[in-house]
Amino acid sequence: MSGSVVLVSGVSRHLGSAMARRLAADPSVARVVGVDVVPPREDIGGAEFVRADIRNPIISKVLAQSGADTVVHMGVIATPLQAGGRVTMKEINVIGTMQLLAACQRSTTVSRLIVKSTASVYGAGPKDPAKFTEDTEPRSQPQSGWGKDSVEVEGYVRGFARRRPDVTVTTLRFANVLGPVVETAMTAYFSLPAIPTVLGYDARLQFVHEDDMLECLRLAATSERPGTFNVAGDGVLMLSQAVRLAGRLDVAVPSALVGLVGGWFRRAGITDFSPEQVRFLTFGRCLDTSRLTEIFGFTPAYTTRETFEAFVDTRLGGGVLDRDRITDAEQRLVRLLGREPQEVAGG
Repeated sequence: MSGSVVLVSGVSRHLGSAMARRLAADPSVARVVGVDVVPPREDIGGAEFVRADIRNPIISKVLAQSGADTVVHMGVIATPLQAGGRVTMKEINVIGTMQLLAACQRSTTVSRLIVKSTASVYGAGPKDPAKFTEDTEPRSQPQSGWGKDSVEVEGYVRGFARRRPDVTVTTLRFANVLGPVVETAMTAYFSLPAIPTVLGYDARLQFVHEDDMLECLRLAATSERPGTFNVAGDGVLMLSQAVRLAGRLDVAVPSALVGLVGGWFRRAGITDFSPEQVRFLTFGRCLDTSRLTEIFGFTPAYTTRETFEAFVDTRLGGGVLDRDRITDAEQRLVRLLGREPQEVAGG
């Protein structure tokens, strides 16, 4: 049987399952092995599932037994809410990556490594450029959370690439992902009936549709496309525009009180409103994707605005806030912010 053998980490979550399913349907792929600590909740098509923790050295044995020539590393978590706590999140992201890279380094079969990273590595601040290229040095280095973990992950990946120059390494820095199914801090944020924004700021945002993310990863996993690439839908959406399209209430919060509101979000278990998230929603972040188009050879099918509109149509009822869908926690949030969702207009 000809074709590549692909190992995908993190298949218990939606994007990992969808990636395994997509690769299993690719005629150039002979076999897909999905790895995670718990079985996938979604269908993974013709892929095989192996229960294993990438934080454990046992992953070396799994990789060797699979005979994988391609590794797609999606076993990273973006928020403490998803991981069950910040300590566990960091262990999975950083320690898990270290163990997986160590296994790849010892492997005699691996020839291609694809890493799902994030634009959060650039941080967010008042002195940022209009658009980040892949070579731009961050002016506001992320100090915590997903962004900080991803900086460490990319550092380990660069070290691996130096030690194994025979392996094609592709790092994809994705803008915030939205779509009909994926759950992220941004999908939770824009699903709130009253959306807190930072008074006096209107962040510039970019998004990537989950289907575009998966297709970009598939291309990297099935062809030689080495390098680091920004991935985002074309165009820019202002935060104020996004709130209006979502049909939500925009509640401007003085910067001095944002931390208190963020703490309430976390305690209520609604969404992760971390300091890094606050900086992003204050200053925004936009990416230069010319390298993706010209060198990698991929143009996302959805623009940033089309990505957001697709999210609104499938997840938010077309931008109209339905009172019956407001949870008890969200009602408490509305009361806390001193606003009622009685005059919410459609998109």
